[in-house]
Amino acid sequence: MPASLSTARLSASDRAESWHDAVANAYVPMAVDFLEKVPSPGAIACQELGPVRISRVQAGPQVATRSRRMIAAGGPPSLILTLQERGTSLKEQDGRESAVRPGEFSITDTSRVFRKRMGEGGEGFVFTSFLFPREELDVPERDLRALTATSFSGAEGSAALVATYLSQMAREAEGLDEAVGRRAAATALDLLALLVDDRSGRSRPQASRSAASLERVKEHILRNLRDPDLSPSTIAEANFMSVRFLHKLFQLDGTTVGGWIRTQRLERCSRDLLRPMAAELGVAGVARRWGFANSSHFSRAFRAAYGMTPRDWQVGGKPAR
Repeated sequence: MPASLSTARLSASDRAESWHDAVANAYVPMAVDFLEKVPSPGAIACQELGPVRISRVQAGPQVATRSRRMIAAGGPPSLILTLQERGTSLKEQDGRESAVRPGEFSITDTSRVFRKRMGEGGEGFVFTSFLFPREELDVPERDLRALTATSFSGAEGSAALVATYLSQMAREAEGLDEAVGRRAAATALDLLALLVDDRSGRSRPQASRSAASLERVKEHILRNLRDPDLSPSTIAEANFMSVRFLHKLFQLDGTTVGGWIRTQRLERCSRDLLRPMAAELGVAGVARRWGFANSSHFSRAFRAAYGMTPRDWQVGGKPAR
């Protein structure tokens, strides 16, 4: 279940202490300095999705700092990816400083010193962040270190894939069950790894990330193979990706979404046609059992794949390999 906190009903003195605790619980211990004499009300709403913690934060101007002493106190290294929605934040880490504006995102590594000035210019800010263990992101340390405190535009390229997917995942997180949530989080990590590989000029790791995403999509298809309404759009929506990205995954595999689905359905139909159940169901019944809504279409597809009609296969065919 999601957890949330708001300091709107607290006194100014209580807000500061409560906010410090909320930030530490949602992320890691940090020193927070407010840039207003009277801190504006703040709110944090958190949702766990597999190894990822999603937090939507709204508050007034402030500076958050993580010192060497805080890091030395322990705790597993984590990464924070922040999608800026309102206001501007200045991020400092690893000798870099960048301004992150609405529509952009940045990455912070909690295992090293950082400073974030949020609500720059005296305005409040809103962002959605994603906290996950560093060990969950399988990329070289040097590649990741080169990208901290960097502003990424969510408008194009691999950064757009990350921003679009994470935004949708955050919106849908509360309604996802644990198993689906873990798969969604794993895909998000794959896309983030792809971004890191892309910016570092590595091509082979990208292929492996795409292969992992493709494997999860295929698992989803096989679980829903009997559904006659299974389509690229429903598959993409269920896996939190665009239809275009879905088609690209299958192109890298040398096939198409529709072609792969058809092959899987035909293989199962060919097996069932040789089983006793086929006598009762009939050819049309077997076809419907595996998502073929049109008998004529099924017969044409079967003949094209096996060189004979489903009826001839049933009478004297052999099991599909």
